[in-house]
Amino acid sequence: MTLESQSKQRNFVTMKIPFLESRRTVLKRIVQYSTLGIFALSASFAGSFIQRTQAQNRPGINTTSVNLAYQTSGDIVKIKGAVEPQLKKLGITVNWIPFPAGPQLLEAMNAGRVDIGSVGETPPIFAQAAGAQLVYISGRKPSEGRGQALIVQKDSPIKKLSDLKGKKVVFQKGSSAHYLVLRALKEAGLKISDIQSVSLTPAEARDAFLQKKIDAWAVWDPNLAFVQREAGARVLRDSSGISTQGGFYLARREFATKNPEVVRVFLEEVDKLGEWAEQNPTEVAKILAPELKLDVPLLEQVTRRRTYRLKKLTPSVLTQQQRVADEYFEAKLLPRKIDIKEFLLESQQYQALTPKRLE
Repeated sequence: MTLESQSKQRNFVTMKIPFLESRRTVLKRIVQYSTLGIFALSASFAGSFIQRTQAQNRPGINTTSVNLAYQTSGDIVKIKGAVEPQLKKLGITVNWIPFPAGPQLLEAMNAGRVDIGSVGETPPIFAQAAGAQLVYISGRKPSEGRGQALIVQKDSPIKKLSDLKGKKVVFQKGSSAHYLVLRALKEAGLKISDIQSVSLTPAEARDAFLQKKIDAWAVWDPNLAFVQREAGARVLRDSSGISTQGGFYLARREFATKNPEVVRVFLEEVDKLGEWAEQNPTEVAKILAPELKLDVPLLEQVTRRRTYRLKKLTPSVLTQQQRVADEYFEAKLLPRKIDIKEFLLESQQYQALTPKRLE
């Protein structure tokens, strides 16, 4: 090998050494950072796993998720995400499922697709008569009844309840509107058989009413407020003095009995939000507006006609609910007479799932 070639080789080797050292340093750092990343990810996963495992070891928790139902007429609990933070601490994942009205909601609950949901007084009665396995877990504070009404077109020849005889009256069968129709007709000395009953979802009924295809409609907010403003709908009879016991939260019997702590935390957070909502109707309207695609002034009217707090299932509440069930049976609208006690838990079970703030 010549001196010139040896010199070139030495220079080449000298040039390669810094490069190799630099590459080794980079690779070393990659390994270090990757190890740190994996460690951090593992620690995060382990922490989440430990938190969930600890939650599952708590009495009254035998699930890692809960399917909550909401009605598309505007559920502030769902929209505001009120229950997620506390349930997450228990290791519970929340899934929300929408429904147009109470009957569809309870049908899904009985099929096992929903664990907890809120409805009016009527859907549980029809569900029980159909053989559902559900339970009442809480009452809802009753409103004054102005947020639900039996309405007609502004220029309708129907001036009083007795004029409904032979007319086409639309309502969601098995909903609270069904009970309004029953009671309103009774006040006028009529029966359900004296009218043409048509069962439609709220969305379907709203379209039919705006197109003047129906004579009368039993409807609740926000659709009631909407057609009052947009179509000048006239109220024949609202629910004032009719649905005095309010609505209810229900749950699948199996879910409630196995997860009373989950139910308790859920109800507690719902009532906390309800207390805030009743004191801040304008803020509630602003929260509902994007979801319902309605303007704030209209929704403020809706929120002022609603109630949001819960109430304990007292003997008085249950007695009134039984009276409603008996009225449906006497009107031959149920296939069998029901005893709502069959939709209840044992007293000690209610002690475990009822928040102290409701007592």
